Amino acid sequence: MSRRRLSMAKVLPVAAIVLMLLLYLAASASKLRLGFPLDDAWIHQTYARNLVRLGEWSFIPGQPSGGSTAPLWTLALSLGFLLGLAPLAWSYALGAGIWIGLAVGSARWFARRNPPLGRSAWIIALVIGCEWHLAWSAASGMETLLFALVVVLTMLALERGTAAWAVGGLIALGVWVRPDALTLLLPAVLQLAWRGEKASGARVRSLIGLSLGVSMALLPYFAFNLLVAGAPFPSTLYAKTLEYGSLTAQPLVWRFLRQFQAPLAGVVAVLLPGILLSALGDVRRRAWARLGPAIWVAAYLGVFALRLPVVYQHGRYAMPVIPVLIVLGMEGMLGWVQLRAESRARRVVSRAWVGTTLAVTLIFAGLGGRAYAQDVAIIETEMVDTARWIRDNTPAAARVAAHDIGALGYFSERATLDLAGLTSPEAIPILRDESALQAWIERERADYLMTFPSWYPRLSEVGTPVYVSQGEFSPASGGENMVVYAWPGAEGFSP
Repeated sequence: MSRRRLSMAKVLPVAAIVLMLLLYLAASASKLRLGFPLDDAWIHQTYARNLVRLGEWSFIPGQPSGGSTAPLWTLALSLGFLLGLAPLAWSYALGAGIWIGLAVGSARWFARRNPPLGRSAWIIALVIGCEWHLAWSAASGMETLLFALVVVLTMLALERGTAAWAVGGLIALGVWVRPDALTLLLPAVLQLAWRGEKASGARVRSLIGLSLGVSMALLPYFAFNLLVAGAPFPSTLYAKTLEYGSLTAQPLVWRFLRQFQAPLAGVVAVLLPGILLSALGDVRRRAWARLGPAIWVAAYLGVFALRLPVVYQHGRYAMPVIPVLIVLGMEGMLGWVQLRAESRARRVVSRAWVGTTLAVTLIFAGLGGRAYAQDVAIIETEMVDTARWIRDNTPAAARVAAHDIGALGYFSERATLDLAGLTSPEAIPILRDESALQAWIERERADYLMTFPSWYPRLSEVGTPVYVSQGEFSPASGGENMVVYAWPGAEGFSP
């Protein structure tokens, strides 16, 4: 490859990422306005703002809590507040930068795994830069892409033969992004066991080094959570697991397949034969260490199938596996495809495979942009607009019980009772018990309830409706409008 073509190959993925992000933001702005596609993003923003403004880790001022699942992401967001930057602009910029790092890291990992295909690594970066789930994540205000970057960097470190203690430290650092990073210990242990070190003593030393590296960052993480939340992990981990615990009654195989369904909604589906070819090749060569990433994908999705089998928000919990699947799929595809093969059948299939990959990537990029704009419009008209109404029409000292607290906390700056238990751990044991929740709300002297009526039908009957959002996007999508209820005994209401 000439130097000029090599430079273009490096620039093209970055240009694709910037263009994709701008197109998604333009789609959102043209549909309604800029924002985030899920309410949880505003939880991180509230913690970040309070950290800079008050110097404390809290959602409600003066009440430290563990409602941020990703402390490292919240710290990154706080830099924007420290510099006086607009929260949306800073979040989008962070997303773009991390996405570029993810594309570059994935390309380097691919080149390291496949030296003969190293010159094609830029194609992996380009596919990563056009994948619609990753575009959605980059503009979501959430930590999803940062966690995906930790995953890819861990895989790259293992491929390079990085010291075990450094790999352990990287995994533990990932736990500060998401507790799910602990699953990376599985491929790390397998890789260290299969590195070719015949002496058992060398393997033991590697495992000890891995453990020490993990401990360096993991012990402070546990201490931090015990300090702010009174438990080793963030409150969100316990709350989400309990809230959706009823889903574990479904057959395990079905839950696992549903987890895998989300990454397949796009280019990964076309690359699935490549993933199988890659795995079969590794098995045939007895290259067991190379199977670590595929084993991690199965284990990661399996953990969610076991404990948190949800697929909402386009399967955002499964999104971190997408870069890994793209690398494995492109590995098998590029190793098999021969566009100018002597065999007509192979030539036709190769060209069809490449063409389908390109077409599916572009089609889903467009569909993803539409989905992103719709998601933002729903959050803005239901959560954000309602929070602003509460800010403008309720006393500053009012207390609001709500299931979606992100925009509510950020825009209204009212004290909240979190019915989902993310920032109110005392609600976790009674999440599914409306009678107990009602008693708790009354005991805590809430003034208002903010919810979708069907989520808490009993609680909705107790309050008096004082505001119904005028959003058109949620009902058009099969949902309903957000309602604010004055709770019996509320004072100071001014319509």
